[in-house]
This record gives sequence, structure tokens and C-alpha cells, in this order.
Amino acid sequence: MTSAAHELFERGLRDHLAPALRRLGLTGWRRTFSLPDPTHWALLGLVEQRTDGRLRYTFDLSLVHRADWTAAALPGPRPDPRAVYGIESWRTRIGELLPVGEDVWWEVLPGPRWRVTLDDSVAAVRHYGLPELRRRAERERGAATGETYLSAAELEQVNTALLAVPVARIQRAELVDGALVLTGAWTRADAPARTVLRGVAHGFLSAEEESAGDASTGDRLFAVVRCVDTLGRPLWDFGHP
Repeated sequence: MTSAAHELFERGLRDHLAPALRRLGLTGWRRTFSLPDPTHWALLGLVEQRTDGRLRYTFDLSLVHRADWTAAALPGPRPDPRAVYGIESWRTRIGELLPVGEDVWWEVLPGPRWRVTLDDSVAAVRHYGLPELRRRAERERGAATGETYLSAAELEQVNTALLAVPVARIQRAELVDGALVLTGAWTRADAPARTVLRGVAHGFLSAEEESAGDASTGDRLFAVVRCVDTLGRPLWDFGHP
């Protein structure tokens, strides 16, 4: 990357991108920002990629319960949206929220229209990133869609145990159509999450079978544990081992 292009990027970030994000209601400086929220850290982080002499950027978004951040006692006054802590209730790359539904990067290049790139990325944050952050924070504060299986305190106990491993917390545990549905910021490619959640699921299944007594009576509340992502998309089903 030439020094001229690097200087242009830094100037654009300092003089245009960061001020534009703050005008949208975000607080922060340079590369990490947050939305004011009473219960969550609603975060936006600028991610840079330098390859073959070029510099591109995109945004990571994440949502972390303030109580979880405090309980985790991790370094720093707030989470860094570009880092993965395992306590996020949701995180994504902004391209997943755009109509293209895939990774999107912007590159600032010298020329008379170099600010167009910055304006385009700010528009993506304004129209897609921030509305989704706000919607998810509100939804987590709102009512669940299924019958609650664990109390808030019981769910917190399970999530406290998960702090020891790099796995996102369980946001909700609900009974839906004979299944215990666990919702969290996981992906199908997240092998550690699948392994840990399999163990959690088998624990739930064993406890339910003991509570119901003879499994043949049909008195069990659920016979399968279903894990879904924060969009409700199915990831894994776990039955009795």
C-alpha cells in the first residue's frame, strides 16, 4: 500500500467516517463505536484488511449484555466488537445484513470521488447495521416467543458455566412443539459450540427423563434439544445419546 493511499484512508477515517458515525448516534473514536443502551453493549467495529498493497475495510457488529461483560471481568472498559469473547448474544459482519447477504468490503482509492466509498459504508450502517442492533437489543428485552423452560436465574447459571469456554451464551431456552429450543449467536461452522451444546443438551435430556420417570409414558416435556441461531435458523438437533 502506498503512503499516499494510507494517508488518504487515515484522513478519511478521521475527518469523515468517524464523525459521520457519531452523527448517527454512535459514541466512540476511530475504529470502535457503541450505541447508548441501558442493558447491552451495542457495538460497531471497523475491521481493516491489508493485502497485496491494498487496504479495505468493513464492519463487525456485536451485542453483549452489560451484566455478562461485568461478570466475565475481561480487560477493558467495554467489549471490542472486532474480538470474539464467547459472551456475545449476537454478532455478525455487516455484509450479512445487506441485500447481497455476503461479506462486503470498501476501499478508499485516490481520485476525485474517494469520499463516495466512505458515504456508501456509512449508508450501510445507517440503513442496515444500526436498525438491526436496536431491534435485537429490544427483542432481547421483550417477551419470548415460546414457553420459557428455564427461569432467568437458571439460564444465568448455565451461561456462567459456559464462560469457561469460547462459546456464545444461550439467549433463550423455550419449549416449542415438543422440543427444547436453545437460541444463541452460533453458526453451523462453529465446531466448539456444537461440541459444548451437545453436552448441555444431553444434560437437559437426562434431567427431563429423570423428572418424567418412565420415558414410555409420554409425560416428558421434550425429547429433543434444538439449537438455532439468532435468526431462528436450525443448526443442530440433539436427542438421547
